[in-house]
Amino acid sequence: MKNSFKSLFTKLCTLLLIFSVLQSCSETPDKFFGVAILNTNTISDFGTPRLAKQLNDNTIEYPDIPSSKKNGNEATDIIKNKILYLEKVLKDLNALSANSDDREEIKKQAIALYEFVLPVYKNEYTAYAQLCDTKAPQEQKDKIANSIEQKYNAEFEKRLNSLVALGKEFATENNLNVKWD
Repeated sequence: MKNSFKSLFTKLCTLLLIFSVLQSCSETPDKFFGVAILNTNTISDFGTPRLAKQLNDNTIEYPDIPSSKKNGNEATDIIKNKILYLEKVLKDLNALSANSDDREEIKKQAIALYEFVLPVYKNEYTAYAQLCDTKAPQEQKDKIANSIEQKYNAEFEKRLNSLVALGKEFATENNLNVKWD
């Protein structure tokens, strides 16, 4: 009985040791790059007329095309889904292992970028989407879209470009096959 308990205890300790070693290992460069850098593709249109146009275009109905009939929440749903995705990316970023200076800096800048855009999606873009869904006058929508662009775009571009520059260095150092446009 004592020997079987001792054997079980030894196996359990070994499993815990293996588990803790695996937990402390960092992600592969490819996975780290994907979470920290590639996910920025989802926000590359932030603060641009392109995103505003996309939201507005998703609410357009054509009288002679019955299939274009809208529910009245298309733009809002796009923003809600984007917010959910950004929150997931932020959670994934926080969970990344940063076991080197370059990873730490990339992680720090990526988190800062998402924390910068997320409140804008939750507030200004949500308000803009609601105006699109309710078919508000274009001047009203333009006012919010222009305000977003003027207030946030320059800082966003600066942050994004800095992160992408770090990402390019990281990809080169880790021999990741990445094509930059």
